[in-house]
Amino acid sequence: MSTSDFPALTDDDLVTGEAVALDLPPAGLGVRLASGLIDVLATGALLLVVVFTFLVATLRTDGALAQVALVGTMIAVFLVFPTTLETLSLGKSLGKWALGLRTVRDDAGPISFQHAFVRALVGFVEIYATGGGAAFFSAMLSPRGKRLGDHAAGTYVVRERVRLRLAPPPPMPPELAAWARAADVAALPTALALGVRQFLLRAASLDPGSRHSVGLALAEQVSAYVAPLPPAGYPAEAFLAAVVATRRERDQARLGRERAFRERLTTRSR
Repeated sequence: MSTSDFPALTDDDLVTGEAVALDLPPAGLGVRLASGLIDVLATGALLLVVVFTFLVATLRTDGALAQVALVGTMIAVFLVFPTTLETLSLGKSLGKWALGLRTVRDDAGPISFQHAFVRALVGFVEIYATGGGAAFFSAMLSPRGKRLGDHAAGTYVVRERVRLRLAPPPPMPPELAAWARAADVAALPTALALGVRQFLLRAASLDPGSRHSVGLALAEQVSAYVAPLPPAGYPAEAFLAAVVATRRERDQARLGRERAFRERLTTRSR
């Protein structure tokens, strides 16, 4: 066990104000199938409407133009429409809208045009060309329920309508409360703050040797952001808990002051 077991974050990770990463739960296979069925029915209805429109428009033209119109119809329905919809809605199709799902990147960030385009392109083959069999078996075998298009695009589908429960933050150690009130504690980098928070939450489940070594390694990194350091003799775990609790209290106080300042400005402007 080392500090590398407490993963770092990138700028795209979904993080709360207390540097807690939210691992969005992937959607289950059943709800994915229901969402996909809605999308297939909607796509089929759109295809019928567009094909009928093009047939009426090209009824008195030659066969070559009708074939071009048919190809254009297929591209518009199976590629342009789903790509545009998922891009503009940041990962939602009609089925996902109905069932509270969303497509996100593997790092939980919002998808872009490229992700939506790749999903739609591969989706035509795995859903419509294979009757949905390829998508079904891929989603069934993937821990995150990924179909082939998700593997190619680096995305997965998550449930939006789910209550996320965060573990309570570590409390301030009473023996370090006086030191913490007077200490200068700078904001920690996001990756380091997350590592400390995860360590404190998981410390009880670690073996004593790993708990001691990881705590010392994290305390050494955190020391660069604290002055003065606490008196010698306090455990690294207590020091880390005091730093996290202090930053939380000060951030909450700062946000409260900013909110009160905005309210005063708003009241005066009236």
